[in-house]
Amino acid sequence: MATLAFYGPDNTTATKVAVAIILASEQEPADLRRWLSDDRDVRADPDIATEILTVIEQAGVMSVVMADGIIGCPHEEGIDYEGPTCPQCPYWANRDRWTGELLH
Repeated sequence: MATLAFYGPDNTTATKVAVAIILASEQEPADLRRWLSDDRDVRADPDIATEILTVIEQAGVMSVVMADGIIGCPHEEGIDYEGPTCPQCPYWANRDRWTGELLH
């Protein structure tokens, strides 16, 4: 199985896509790859799409699972920033990444 997840500074522009290849249930990904863009939405980049399809085909993936939208900030806590919220992506502060709703 492959999982695809899109990330961006807000819920309209995806600047990162992560693809994980999972060989069996309850296992960590056998392969995890990320593609980033500073100047365009990764969902509209034909080169990135081709690379993702190649990875999926080479792994012999039979199923692909993905969320129906952008699910969070493209930056990684502890690597790109410290603390509970990314200073570069204020849209995601206090927001549920799955529903997009503000948290109380």
